[in-house]
Amino acid sequence: MTRLLKEIPENDPLKAEDLKLLIDKAIAENKNRPGAVMLVLNEVQSKIGHVSPCMQAYIAQNLNVPLGQVHGVVTFYSFFKTKPRGTHTIKFCLGTACYVAGAPQLVEKAQQMLNTKLGDATPDGQITLEECRCVGACSQAPVVVVNEDVQGRLRPNKFPQIIKKIQN
Repeated sequence: MTRLLKEIPENDPLKAEDLKLLIDKAIAENKNRPGAVMLVLNEVQSKIGHVSPCMQAYIAQNLNVPLGQVHGVVTFYSFFKTKPRGTHTIKFCLGTACYVAGAPQLVEKAQQMLNTKLGDATPDGQITLEECRCVGACSQAPVVVVNEDVQGRLRPNKFPQIIKKIQN
């Protein structure tokens, strides 16, 4: 835990005084409440957008709980993200119907076009690519969810149009 806090990357929210104050406030307000770990993590995630490994170590240290407990909560719940997310999100359904209908080719095209990989944001921070399991639109396979908009029956050659809409 102390190693993580000694080697904090320059772009980590703990290095930004205003963001560190938000984390400290969440800890102070919830430290003595039941379920403090979950309360703090929820507040930090909603205010900052992610909970980096260094932030997890900082929260664990300040709540006086094992790092494994904090990390366990972050990795168990899919809501928590450990990296910054883009302004827009494209989620690729990798459920059976979408997978068989060509979702892997859509993922490949998106990664190629945007110079990033699943789970990461584009270098400009605009778009995050994510995978998900079954969005309940199997008859429309393959499906992607762009922000909150479900788009189905997609083919790799149509993907550039989706990107253009987001970027405009």
